[in-house]
Amino acid sequence: MSKDGRIRVDLDSKICRTLTRLIPTPREPEFPPPSYPGTEICDLHLNIVIQVVGSRGDVQPFIALGNELQKHGHRVRLATHNTFEAFVLKSGLEFYPIGGDPSELMAYMVKNPGLIPQMKSLRDGEIQRKRAMVAEMLTGCWESCISDDPVSGAPFVADAIIANPPSFAHIHCAQALSIPVHMMFTMPWSSTRSFPHPLANLKYSNTEPKTANFVSYGIVEWMTWQGLGDVINDWRATLDLEPVPATEGPSLCNTLKVPFTYCWSPSLMPKPIEWPAHIDVCGFFFRSLPDYTPAPDLHAFLQNGSPPVYIGFGSIVIEDSASMTALILQAVKTLGIRAIISRGWSHLGEESSNDQVFYLDDCPHEWLFQHVSAVVHHGGAGTTACGLRFGKATTVVPFFGDQLFWGNLIASRGLGPKPIPHKSLNPQNLADAIRFCLTPSAQAAARDVANQMRDEAGVSTAVASFHRNLPLDRMRCDLLTSEPAVWKLKKSSKPFYLSRLAAEVLVEHHRLKASDLEPHASHEIYIQNRRWDPVTGTTSSLIGTGTDIMKATGDAFLLPYQEFRRHPHTPGEITGPSNERSPSVSSTGASSMVTTNSERQSRLKTTGVAMAASAKSLGKAVGHSYKGMLIDMPLAASEGLRAVPRLYGDEVQDHGDIRDWKSGAMFAGKNFAHGMTGGFTGLFTQPYKGGQKEGAKGVMKGLAKGTLEMGTKVSSAALGLVAYPAHGMMKSMYTATHSGTRKRILEARKREGKYLEEHTEKGRVGRQVALRKFEAQQLRATTIQG
Repeated sequence: MSKDGRIRVDLDSKICRTLTRLIPTPREPEFPPPSYPGTEICDLHLNIVIQVVGSRGDVQPFIALGNELQKHGHRVRLATHNTFEAFVLKSGLEFYPIGGDPSELMAYMVKNPGLIPQMKSLRDGEIQRKRAMVAEMLTGCWESCISDDPVSGAPFVADAIIANPPSFAHIHCAQALSIPVHMMFTMPWSSTRSFPHPLANLKYSNTEPKTANFVSYGIVEWMTWQGLGDVINDWRATLDLEPVPATEGPSLCNTLKVPFTYCWSPSLMPKPIEWPAHIDVCGFFFRSLPDYTPAPDLHAFLQNGSPPVYIGFGSIVIEDSASMTALILQAVKTLGIRAIISRGWSHLGEESSNDQVFYLDDCPHEWLFQHVSAVVHHGGAGTTACGLRFGKATTVVPFFGDQLFWGNLIASRGLGPKPIPHKSLNPQNLADAIRFCLTPSAQAAARDVANQMRDEAGVSTAVASFHRNLPLDRMRCDLLTSEPAVWKLKKSSKPFYLSRLAAEVLVEHHRLKASDLEPHASHEIYIQNRRWDPVTGTTSSLIGTGTDIMKATGDAFLLPYQEFRRHPHTPGEITGPSNERSPSVSSTGASSMVTTNSERQSRLKTTGVAMAASAKSLGKAVGHSYKGMLIDMPLAASEGLRAVPRLYGDEVQDHGDIRDWKSGAMFAGKNFAHGMTGGFTGLFTQPYKGGQKEGAKGVMKGLAKGTLEMGTKVSSAALGLVAYPAHGMMKSMYTATHSGTRKRILEARKREGKYLEEHTEKGRVGRQVALRKFEAQQLRATTIQG
């Protein structure tokens, strides 16, 4: 771990060489960069929840996004930390608190700027507190998807989720609800050959640079998942979702092809050529310029002298703010300039301002940056974007995260000096950096970038990207076409989708029964445990089964011990000389008898609970052993054998997802047919293909491939006849026995439909339209049958 918090990734080391084998090798793209999305029309009115974890600078761009989504008729809820409630509500968006303290998070990140914490934080118990905070925010994010509005009490169930990656709950909430999810972020999070992950500091000699860049993303994702995977899986269990396999967690977004929109200017950093169409770079998210009137003292300071330099670190929490203040003041004095010092969350500055320095408590950057000569800040994406928007040369003093990335990008374009990590900051290099920002060349470069950015419409382009990636053909109600479908008719010759409001109207007016409807999944998400080969697949399954058995066996002894610790001897007992407990002497015999009986019952109850916990754990151990031997390991072997062609560059046949016993049986049938035919025909087709490409050498390679395929495909086909249906049956059993979350979602959707029908203008109009269209549809169906 380097001092700036980035991970030193030595790709020549043994562990990195091993890990890179688990990350798909990138190929050079053979197509031009996809065009950025233009206007995309979407006439569906959705409930959208935007989940954001971070500082005010992380939240503010999504306020601009939410306001733009509202213009398209969407109902938008911004779910973030409680401290931003007034900020969000003032913007006209709905707010839902997810918990977590951003100031505490910022203070922690300043002390532990990377993914690996310092020993002091471990000793102080900060890691456990942060993990508990993450668990709290995960729960808050889920509640933001299905809970009533805290202010109005209006029911809300999300139809789509927009989130930044650090919120972590996004994909899992979308899976529980079977709705689309769209990621939006201010820093690169998708693997590319163009530049390394912002949190990675690469070191290599034998690896090709572009490949090193690509691999850095996978390594950072793996390390992130190692720290939070167990917290996320424990939380998933509360949503009745199965745990995410350790090998799948780090790459979920990539595997599931989750749409990504990056909110930085393509004129500053263009979209990498290998990013597919579902990944967009749309421009910075700017909200409308605020109608702001400065306080008299700020107005007077700006009017009575040359434009000052802005210096501030926003939401960063610095341990020694007095020393930082003294450092800044010395640099300002050395240059003889005027400055505005933002107090921020670190409370920088002295008690009172003077003619040279003004201490600022709060002011919108969009207004203030129009009146300064240059800016010095921590390099947060939002503050960086705002400075560039108004053509201000910039000095970045990074503390953690992507801040060094933005500082280096600014320096590479001549918009400011090289970034100065906060631990290296001193009065001299700060003065030199500000001096550079005030040069004509830096000022001109900043104005040029601002002119290019002026032609971009980041927020509206991002909304178009969001609309373009929605599965609109599966989301529309057949009666109220502007409403999203959440129900469908069970018995219908073709799919017939209904919105919350339409379903409520038809049931309320006795056109349908509630039993005629079933939930409609507009975007189903399935997380499969993919295998790379039969050896690692079977081995990992064996290790997983062994771990589960050992944990369950350990719980058979641990849980009773914990139960007895929670219920020690009751206050009415005393311990005699022989260490045997006896009833205490009471003032009356009756009282003593009652106390003794109560104590006896308490001990019996505690013993019973402890024995039940032990028996349950032993039962789990037996269950894990049977499941591992009869289902998990055969499934892993079959999947590993089926995946072998991928090892030498061939495609593996996709037979769909296994959701239940029926799809498991269908998967087994397809795999058997394809495995048997492909296994035997490969002995002839592979040498032929090889000969066409490489002549005699290709024939020999083809013979080797064909022989290998015959063994692997035929074996996978045979094993799969048992493994895949059994896996599907386990899925069906899990779904049947874990229905609490599903029932809660259905109740919330019914409640919102009833609310819309009874309390809104949309319900009054929709009632008439839904009844008229449904009766017309029924009449057409009757006429056709006649």
